[in-house]
Amino acid sequence: MALEPPTRYWLTGAGNGVGAALAEAILETGALLAVSSRSAGSCEGLSARYPGQVLAVPGDLTDSQTVREIGEQITRQWGALDIVILNAGTAEYVDGQPIDHMIIEHIVRSNLLAASLCINAALPLLRTGNESHLVGIASPATYLTPSHTGSGERGVRYLFDAARVDLAPNGVDVTLVHSGVDNPSPNLDDCFPAPLRWTAEAAAHHVLTQLKERPQEVVLPVATMTALWPLPSSTETVQADIDSCQASNKCPIKGQP
Repeated sequence: MALEPPTRYWLTGAGNGVGAALAEAILETGALLAVSSRSAGSCEGLSARYPGQVLAVPGDLTDSQTVREIGEQITRQWGALDIVILNAGTAEYVDGQPIDHMIIEHIVRSNLLAASLCINAALPLLRTGNESHLVGIASPATYLTPSHTGSGERGVRYLFDAARVDLAPNGVDVTLVHSGVDNPSPNLDDCFPAPLRWTAEAAAHHVLTQLKERPQEVVLPVATMTALWPLPSSTETVQADIDSCQASNKCPIKGQP
């Protein structure tokens, strides 16, 4: 009796938080994992701990050439993908501060542009995969309503809705995981029964369990974002990027993907 081939994954944003926890949980199942992070060290660390399972494809996912090369590398290695989980992005914590235009650009590049480029690279690989599934994990910065975050962008939802239509003829499922709800009920009796304070490991387990049913959406209600998206604050990240750009007189503001 022939053994079932291992599932082929591509996971982005695996350097920390929920992305790192997802990588560990996926690899524990024996799957093959192409792992992307801005940090090459985190990818190489996974490769050392799970020999033969990990394809390290680090890089800046806001750069179209880098993403195209990652897609080509996965194609050469495996020829197809079964599950793609796009988690790369940034969440911005600027409580009580006005939103600067540079932070908006940072959010758009790190979340929306990176997701768009990765979807384009993933589509042909998913079309030739087995029972393929495209999953997006939306940063709070690009999903929650203005009452919950400084940015009410709905670009991530649009990207995955468009991908769902594009991939439907190929039988590819598309799921959007988001950390909240559009219209939270004022009635406490209607609140989610799930715990509101997640560790990254608990969130990863919840997401992977829910994805088995392949719903169009998975809600991850959280009381604190920082455990799941433990990235530098906007002020630190954006200012470092600006200083770097001014020093070289080139390069746009770049995010964490």
